[in-house]
Amino acid sequence: MGRTGMQSLEAQNPQFERDVRETFAQQTFMRMIGAKITGLSAGSVEISVPCSDNLLQHHGYLHGAVIAAIVDTACGCSAMTLMPPSSSVLTVEYKINFLAPAAGERIVARGRVLKAGRRLTVCSGEALALADGKEKPVAALVATMVRVTAA
Repeated sequence: MGRTGMQSLEAQNPQFERDVRETFAQQTFMRMIGAKITGLSAGSVEISVPCSDNLLQHHGYLHGAVIAAIVDTACGCSAMTLMPPSSSVLTVEYKINFLAPAAGERIVARGRVLKAGRRLTVCSGEALALADGKEKPVAALVATMVRVTAA
């Protein structure tokens, strides 16, 4: 436990960054929407996606499904950073709150581990719209990830 009472976040896999990036690269949906990992460290991951016309809903905002997908993926990747080698994750559940319409140049999703267990990891995530150099919170998410091992 650290000075704030939070769990210490230590990587069990010295190659976690490479493994997370490889897993992310295999997600064709992330590639299709133009998502990129823009930050990665033990216990946290940041993903960014441009607000392109083909991702908008009927009011002209980035579609909620895209926001949920990138925040869920940021949380899953953040969980994976703390798992043993040959581990991956699946989402068990998540709850998302949309706080404001998502409009701007891009959306940034940040996921971080709240508690890493042997099998289940609880994460929190947020999505922020970036416009004119300012960040505006647009969604908050809490997720549970389950560790799976390669067959």
